[in-house]
Amino acid sequence: MEYTRTARRLRGQIAKFSGVVCRGTGKVGSRFVCEMVYGIQASQSVMLSDIARTLQERISMKKTHERLVRQLGRSGLGGRLQANLLSHAASRVGEDTLLVLDVSELTKTYARKMEHLCRVRDGSDGVLRLGYWTMNVVATDVDGRRLIPLYQKLYSSAAPGFESENTEMVTAMKAVSNHTERRGIWVIDRGGDRRANVIEPMLKEGLRFIIRLRGDRMVVCSTKSSRAVEIARSCPCPYAETIVKGRGSEQKLYHISFGYRRVKLPGSTQWLWMLVVKGFGEKPLMLLTTEPLRRNREVLWKVARSYFRRWSIEEMIRYIKQSYGLENVRVLRYESLQNLIVLVLLASHFACAVLGLSAKLQVMTSQLLTAAKRIFDIPQFLYYALADGIQALFARCPGPPTPRFASTQGQLSLFPT
Repeated sequence: MEYTRTARRLRGQIAKFSGVVCRGTGKVGSRFVCEMVYGIQASQSVMLSDIARTLQERISMKKTHERLVRQLGRSGLGGRLQANLLSHAASRVGEDTLLVLDVSELTKTYARKMEHLCRVRDGSDGVLRLGYWTMNVVATDVDGRRLIPLYQKLYSSAAPGFESENTEMVTAMKAVSNHTERRGIWVIDRGGDRRANVIEPMLKEGLRFIIRLRGDRMVVCSTKSSRAVEIARSCPCPYAETIVKGRGSEQKLYHISFGYRRVKLPGSTQWLWMLVVKGFGEKPLMLLTTEPLRRNREVLWKVARSYFRRWSIEEMIRYIKQSYGLENVRVLRYESLQNLIVLVLLASHFACAVLGLSAKLQVMTSQLLTAAKRIFDIPQFLYYALADGIQALFARCPGPPTPRFASTQGQLSLFPT
């Protein structure tokens, strides 16, 4: 394997990608973003001291670190990069692409001086800890394995100007939908079934969705308003399937059955559908959707699988946290933290979408997986190995890429010809 040549090509791809998402940030901003995307990949860390080491500048580490801290605090940087990324990635979202929205947490148990820390519920054990919330949107397919991170925002309920989780969800959906021209089907877990704050704005915008309902939500079936769980329990489920949930030794076999009811929200004239899945526990799984359902096994099973696909997004969020050491972040300022989260999004998008999906870069991707030197086979979720391969390659052939600046059409030349 020609490590030097592969490293040079990879640096070129990072520079090319960074140049696309840096439009409007200026040359200084473009250089900073290019170095951060490279540094996060090369160090597998979000600690600025680790990133500074990978840049190997001919000045003291202290000065490099100070420059990164100063640039990371640029006002509005994260928002501009997020918009540029969505504009760049919008073409990958088709009519039936699943847009999975998920709320996660970034725990900082022992932090005290980071700005606007709030109480978050740790997803691993359910304990309340200090930290921040993150809003994530990942595009995927029902049948494929591709996962494309599109949106990631850090926010705190203790920050000035914070309104609610509902507002953050609607903001994320509007940001993505404005660039994708409302293509795609939104898949949201419980919490997205808030009628006035989430569902009605989505219906008003004409968005398609599959949302898991809580059992105590009121819906109208025929002419009677009842709790969703009561309608679900009386729903016939003539179709059956066997699925496996979990990973490794934690895999569990489920024998499920499913059917549907035509429903609408109380006071609404728009008919929706509720897919009912029984077999996961005492209470049935209830999915409210805009997708027309009928007595057809394939139609119903496609909607069920679309929601089940949401489980893979949890692995994507875990990958971002573990591969880049996201919870080791040491940045103190809130705006800098928000900018850093978007830079991590760019790094993960580069690995998953630019390298993972490009047919032209398949050879390079296979070389990176080889460089990872895994003892066991490459896992089905190969992005961990891909991140390890990038780090191993840049450890052998270090050096940041040369930034590619966006076109400056219309700018006067200092020395006109």
